[in-house]
Amino acid sequence: MKTRHVAVVGAGPGGLAAAMLLAGRGYKVTVLEKQPYIGGRTSLLQVGYFKFDRGPTFFMMPHLLEELFTAVNRKLADYVELIELDPLYRLKFGDSAFEPSRNMEQTHAEIERLFPGDGAGYRRFMRDEELKFDRVSPLLQRPFSKPRDYMARDVLAALPSLHATDTVYNRLSKYFKDERLKYAFTFQAKYLGMSPWECPGTFTILSYMEHKYGLFHPVGGLNRLCEAMGVVIREYDGVISTGIGVKRVLTKGGKANGVLLDNGEKIDADHVILNADFATAMNELFEPGELKKYTPEKLAKKKYSCSTYMLYLGLNKEIKMPHHTVLFAGDYKTNVNEMMAQKKLSADPSIYVHNPGIHDGTLAPKGKTALYALMPVPNMTSGIDWQEQGARIREKMLQRMEQEPEMRGLSRHIETEAMITPEDWQQGHGVYEGATFNLAHSFNQMMMLRPHNRFEEYGNCWLVGGGTHPGSGLPTIFESARISTRLLMEQDRLKEGAI
Repeated sequence: MKTRHVAVVGAGPGGLAAAMLLAGRGYKVTVLEKQPYIGGRTSLLQVGYFKFDRGPTFFMMPHLLEELFTAVNRKLADYVELIELDPLYRLKFGDSAFEPSRNMEQTHAEIERLFPGDGAGYRRFMRDEELKFDRVSPLLQRPFSKPRDYMARDVLAALPSLHATDTVYNRLSKYFKDERLKYAFTFQAKYLGMSPWECPGTFTILSYMEHKYGLFHPVGGLNRLCEAMGVVIREYDGVISTGIGVKRVLTKGGKANGVLLDNGEKIDADHVILNADFATAMNELFEPGELKKYTPEKLAKKKYSCSTYMLYLGLNKEIKMPHHTVLFAGDYKTNVNEMMAQKKLSADPSIYVHNPGIHDGTLAPKGKTALYALMPVPNMTSGIDWQEQGARIREKMLQRMEQEPEMRGLSRHIETEAMITPEDWQQGHGVYEGATFNLAHSFNQMMMLRPHNRFEEYGNCWLVGGGTHPGSGLPTIFESARISTRLLMEQDRLKEGAI
């Protein structure tokens, strides 16, 4: 039997997970990444002596990644050191600070202290969501490519629990009276780039997963997860080429059979895995007019997530505050509506602050801090001039951050800094419309209605990442890699049996 060759376009977490799984099963793997680094949005950003995660900073359910490493006879712990966070985060509502833990008794007591009478709702939420998660999680581990996939026994059992036609906010309103507490369990819809007033009720499982399974920090940042997968790929003789852009997916007879690089070189492959941003890949990696389902016009009509404005600050002082802090707008609903529906910048925004140095001394010189701040903002369809607004947003963010006791006088301590706007996400990182969290997770873009793991338009072409099933977020991105590689290997085994 010949060794089959797989070309992976993009070295984000999904592409790396797929490459690692295939390399560990004996495939010849070539990963092609146009950036000079691996990890995509989950990569390292170094500014002077300071190190930052470029994008994601929340990591939950590490057992999913451990399973991927085990599948290729490796142990995640041999490559990455994980620190569990307690509390999970600090959520600031004006002068009130809510710091939940995955210790249910502690969190119950904290809720009763700040939101008297809502503790019983918390216990009921955790009990109900456990049952829901047990039914929904198998759906995140299997493909949905045809109507009869909905007829499987586990799918039929899960459908009543999906709450897909309800919303995250409405679901939480059944458990909590205090609006602040509802927000504390609905803000996770932002991980999908959606409003909790529009995000399908299915995704209440996100806050449950945090409270049940905890949050973890890899020493060195989440980028270390991608670096670890890169090491394993090379241990299995896989090739990872950075600074190598792919111009086209090559096709023949209805199948993908290789890629054309920007430098004119052609690479033949038995399979092509696409880990590039979905809409960008559809628009740029196929000949104009070649695709029928994913034309530029059809892609433009799809729903996309919000974007993010990123501020990376190297400070010449230590900041003593929790690892994760969310500073909620005074009127959170208005803030979300302005950003998502009206697509305009809020006068009163919400801001997320990442301070990993409180647990990890590898990210900044001693006595200094690598501080990361993120403001959710409209994507590029808003028409906002980010060249004009960038400096204004920076000042607004710093002013809000400096209201917190631990960050007073922050501006005076900035030694070096960098920023990423929605325009930068689009132009510099290939993110369609700067929609940082990819395709929205609306009801009409879930499961079979989301781009399929087995690419619909060409055989031997596969999708991984946030733009395919099961969706955005590192746990589901890893599941997309597991689903797609399993389908790929099953197809190859069927071919061998036919021969």
